[in-house]
Amino acid sequence: MDVIKLSGITAIGYHGVFDHERRDGQPFTIDVALHTDIRAAAAADDLTLTAHYGELAEGVKEIITGEPVNLIETLAERIAGYVLAAFSIAAVEVTVHKPQAPIEVPFGDVTITIYRENP
Repeated sequence: MDVIKLSGITAIGYHGVFDHERRDGQPFTIDVALHTDIRAAAAADDLTLTAHYGELAEGVKEIITGEPVNLIETLAERIAGYVLAAFSIAAVEVTVHKPQAPIEVPFGDVTITIYRENP
């Protein structure tokens, strides 16, 4: 499989288990890798035969800024479900970054990565 990767999609979301996370929001950054076969699109030089990454970015942003969830695991699942439904691909890998997670010790980032396949 070929991979189309879009990294660093960032928006303010209101996800988390604490009231201040839901009230104040914080940045979430998403990396998405679409596993697909790009040969037909490349041969025809035709955007309609591949995943439009502008549409992908907009859809992911809408999920980040949409209905709040407690867990970044849930956010990752929502994004994966959207991508699998919206694009003709074999599988997707989604990484959610929560760099401002409410942790009391110094840290660089919190991430979760999931891999889901189309049935």
